[in-house]
Amino acid sequence: MHDCSPWYQANQDALMDALARVQAKLQAKINGENPPEAPDRTLSPPSSLEQLCHLFGLSPFERDVLLLCAGMELDASFPALCAAAQGDSQKNYPTFSLALATLNQPQWNALTPDAPLRRWRMIEIGAGTVLTLSPLRIDERILHYLTGLQYLDERLKGLVEPLSVDSELVPSHQQLAQHLAASWLQAFGKTPLPIVQLCGDLRSSKRAIAAVLCQQVGLNLHILHAQALPTHHPELHPLLQLWAREAVLSHSALLLDCDATEDTTHNGAIALILERLHSPLIVSSRERLQISLRPQIAADVRQPTPNEQRLLWQAILGDSRSDPYGNRAAPVNGQVDLLVSHFNLNSPAIQAVCTEAFAQLENPLTEDSLSKLLWDTCCKQARPHLDDLSQRIEPGATWEDIVLPDTQRRILRDISAHIRQRAKVYEYWGFAKKGDRGLGISALFAGPSGTGKTMAAEVLAQELRLDLYRIDLSSVVSKYIGETEKNLRHVFDAAESGGVILLFDEADALFGKRSDVKDSHDRYANMEVSYLLQRMESYRGLAILTTNLKTSIDQAFLRRLRFVVQFPFPDASQRAEIWQRIFPKQTPTEALDFKKLAKLNVAGGNIRNIAMNAAFLAADANEPVTMKHLLRAAQSEYIKLERPLTDAEVKGWV
Repeated sequence: MHDCSPWYQANQDALMDALARVQAKLQAKINGENPPEAPDRTLSPPSSLEQLCHLFGLSPFERDVLLLCAGMELDASFPALCAAAQGDSQKNYPTFSLALATLNQPQWNALTPDAPLRRWRMIEIGAGTVLTLSPLRIDERILHYLTGLQYLDERLKGLVEPLSVDSELVPSHQQLAQHLAASWLQAFGKTPLPIVQLCGDLRSSKRAIAAVLCQQVGLNLHILHAQALPTHHPELHPLLQLWAREAVLSHSALLLDCDATEDTTHNGAIALILERLHSPLIVSSRERLQISLRPQIAADVRQPTPNEQRLLWQAILGDSRSDPYGNRAAPVNGQVDLLVSHFNLNSPAIQAVCTEAFAQLENPLTEDSLSKLLWDTCCKQARPHLDDLSQRIEPGATWEDIVLPDTQRRILRDISAHIRQRAKVYEYWGFAKKGDRGLGISALFAGPSGTGKTMAAEVLAQELRLDLYRIDLSSVVSKYIGETEKNLRHVFDAAESGGVILLFDEADALFGKRSDVKDSHDRYANMEVSYLLQRMESYRGLAILTTNLKTSIDQAFLRRLRFVVQFPFPDASQRAEIWQRIFPKQTPTEALDFKKLAKLNVAGGNIRNIAMNAAFLAADANEPVTMKHLLRAAQSEYIKLERPLTDAEVKGWV
């Protein structure tokens, strides 16, 4: 599509005038005359030719060499003029020898690799045995730039793309963008220009901040995804050269997106860009990259503040333009505080939650229906990516399924109340103003295997309608210094926005009696424990540690946990109660004696195994579950436990 603006037409005229001056010099060479002198035509705003000369520091001679090559593409008379000026009909193309003999103020160094014409790949040198006699050709991107056409170099497409973000920033992010812009502007003109680093998990927020930052410093923004980089350096070098030129031509900064780079495959390519690319560069990464050869301006991008999130929710929920029924805002006024206290979401995530929830609404709208939709959609939207370090558990247990002494049940109820009342106590009653340390809700579930620790976590997740993730601490702990903290940071950072329940199994793998530092290993182990507790103390959701042996955990660590729940081995009456609840209502049973079953000295987890095994035996025999099936299942379970099944435990079963 042709630009019909006055500047575009004036630019075309100015370019034709410049080509005519070079044409006249060729004609003078043919005629054996001195090259004519003619004043340069200037435009306001400057022509593309003027801008190009200014941006890349071209001398008058270099400018005319470029025009000589451009004339070959834009003026049909140039090939014949070149041949006549060189006295050879076969040489109907520009050469450096022709330029030196024809153009004013000739410079031999204009054709060196470091001179602008070749350094910025404005001209290409064709095949030939003699450098000065080899054909010269203008680069296509430069040719179109001279004519006034702006576009992304074709060789960069698929690797680099323009980035624009329309969403408005929340005030805290706007302030961060302004601060970064001011710091960056002060460094413009310095060599090397500092790299801006945006760190954290908020990918969309970092992009929006980068876009506003570039607007404030007067730059366009393009994005390059690090995982798309070629890992073979010889392939990367020419692309870097092309982008460096493109950054100047389009007045652009590059956002290097390293957020999705999970392995080390592209580390070499990323390091090369950080070292070699001197045009404006912004790096987006989860963790701060170590940059030793370049100055940097780094910032951690955090979620909007609770008040900003509250305003975002209210603004979107109160926008009648996207309301299918026109009355949704009123029923959720009390729900917003609950959402903010549990889910730590940025603007795009909140918008996505509302869009998805509204699409599922049915008329008539009720407070319960919208509140439930918003809550469930928040859980899905904020669901963390923890597949490599955790397992998501679908909670199926309820309060009716768990058998515990009254004291333990009361503590579990207290934990649930702490989660539900976060907004009231922290925000409205002012406890959050004293800092976020200690505001995390943390608990230790201690007791022998099978006593209900995981089931209790499921009960809490079911009641609170929150996701539950189990993390095996023995798989998180690493022998390499710093790797354990890195793994834990990944878990908490990924889970932070969703308020999920984190269940850390096998706490003994990390804790133990480690407060007495005897060697460097103990010191690093204490650092790992301290880091875990620090993150638990500030975590927005519920973090639970489980251990089979509470005495192995030092009291200094226990004091930093808000709740400690001891899960005792069930006594006979509790085992009888577990047996009465263990079979689903649909399971056919016959003549079960729960008092006799309770004589089995096993925990609830083993009781469940025995009951399920017996159900399979009965189903295979096409019979209801009876004591004989339970006896066979108990015998199998005791073999697995490597324990003898005594006559006293199964007396009178069959």
